Amino acid sequence: MHITAEHLEFAYRGRRKVLHGLSWTVEPGVTGLLGPNGAGKTTFLSLVVTLLAVRRGRLLLGDHDLSTTAGRAGARRALGFVPQRFTLAGELTVADTVAYAAWVHGEDRRACGGAARRALELVDLQDLADRRTRTLSGGQRQRVGIAAALAHGPRVLVLDEPTAGLDPGQRLRVREVIARLGRDRTVLVSTHLIEDVAHLCSRIGVLAGGRIEFDGTFPELETLIEDDTGGSVHGSGFERAYDRLIARIGDRT
Repeated sequence: MHITAEHLEFAYRGRRKVLHGLSWTVEPGVTGLLGPNGAGKTTFLSLVVTLLAVRRGRLLLGDHDLSTTAGRAGARRALGFVPQRFTLAGELTVADTVAYAAWVHGEDRRACGGAARRALELVDLQDLADRRTRTLSGGQRQRVGIAAALAHGPRVLVLDEPTAGLDPGQRLRVREVIARLGRDRTVLVSTHLIEDVAHLCSRIGVLAGGRIEFDGTFPELETLIEDDTGGSVHGSGFERAYDRLIARIGDRT
């Protein structure tokens, strides 16, 4: 299922415009969304997951037109969303947490237990189904959040900074889960971590100045940065060169 934005614009009431004619297509697989703070990433994600209503331009989730009430209602069934910050009820078990998410998303009460088991298998947490969520590590909590977003069987998964605050081992496990999920669904990952997009994403969009200024693969982004900065970039050097590229884009917008 594709996410398709066509000339998408958005401004909060009484504030400057945030999105300026954004056009972009997110295809099945894992796609990364990069961009500096204030570029409009949170606004774009909020429109995709129907927390905000589309006012100008078009935004489609498959055949669902998110500018209409009916389109947003239909899209919610096809969507799973894990925000950057979320809370878990510490006294609930992992299985009950995910089963409750399935029920909230419209699953029949009698089917929620099975839905939870399948979702936990997808994130490799089936062995912790009976654990209280308050006992989990940061990486395990993140995977419970992803399982909860998957419990109703969505075809599109949107993740906002899914590895922020995790240690290297936890980031690796979460990235492995995300990569596996992208094999048969559309996964959009918003992140500030270059390492995530380098290891995870088949395609990358760079949002700057309210528009998608780059749409391509990670090697293509590397080449663009090398051409723009006049030198090879690796590791932290890549991040510094990326920052310079973003600054140059900002100067043009």
